[in-house]
Amino acid sequence: MPPPPPPFGRARKRDAQLFDPALCDSELVDVRAQFTQGRWAKARTLLVATGDDWDRRGHRLVVLGETPAATAWAHEWLLAEPESADAVTLLACAAVFRALRRKGTPEAAEEACRRAAALLPADPTPWLGLLLLTRAFGTEEEFSRHFDQVRARHREHHHAHHLMVSRLAERAPAAGRDPLHEVYDFAAWAAEESPADSPLAVLPVIAHAERYRVLAAGQGHGPDAGAEHWSGRRPRQVLRSAFDWWLEWEREDHPRNRVDLNFLAHAKLCEGRPAEAAALFQRIGSHATQAPWSYPDLDPHKAFLAARSAALGTA
Repeated sequence: MPPPPPPFGRARKRDAQLFDPALCDSELVDVRAQFTQGRWAKARTLLVATGDDWDRRGHRLVVLGETPAATAWAHEWLLAEPESADAVTLLACAAVFRALRRKGTPEAAEEACRRAAALLPADPTPWLGLLLLTRAFGTEEEFSRHFDQVRARHREHHHAHHLMVSRLAERAPAAGRDPLHEVYDFAAWAAEESPADSPLAVLPVIAHAERYRVLAAGQGHGPDAGAEHWSGRRPRQVLRSAFDWWLEWEREDHPRNRVDLNFLAHAKLCEGRPAEAAALFQRIGSHATQAPWSYPDLDPHKAFLAARSAALGTA
């Protein structure tokens, strides 16, 4: 069954942490608060400490770069430390989000990302910036090329694989519930190519959710398409495998693990297994993500709270 509709009646008090892109990274939350006030020294310390944990570095730079003040304070940082590759990469991420908000140009953002990539050739983060940019403005060929650059530097890059799945899911919408759609093959391949403890084990679930987004938004598909979409043998196998992986590995240490848990909880509700979804909601806590609760065309805040209440029996 699809997630239940939002409850009628008095609106509940909004949780301030819901949909915070920092997720459960408390260090990042603290640094971001200081960064938005112009104190960038702790951002420098945080990025140095992150080192070559590429998923965490990408997550932190994207969250910092998304703040409206990022461009100004990254420039300030560069004035103080002109050779700082971290400052250049942060400025590149900020330029990407300026372009996505139509406050800057894609050309300027691309130039900033390529400058950062030249300074730190091993870092996939500038290429992640280009991937985000071409997701909105580029061709499929450019997008695939930038994904290959990310993967060449970090084969299990979490954010990049999610972006690729989202893009692939949008191909051939007229094919409907084709079990052989390329997004499923890609997700299965990426999961199989990764180590046993890799969060990419959940990627096949992401593929089904992204394809659901595309199909539900298309002509002749509505919110009720969810039950049918998740009822086949293949999606049930995918969900069982992903849930078993979570029970065995969990990977609380991964910076984007709440993204996977939100997708998995959403899918479990769509499958009609609220008890398993409840265990996931307990782990999610207040760290909800916009996707997939906005699928298809829902208010994610209301949808998440309604789904959580239904699973936990607090509606």
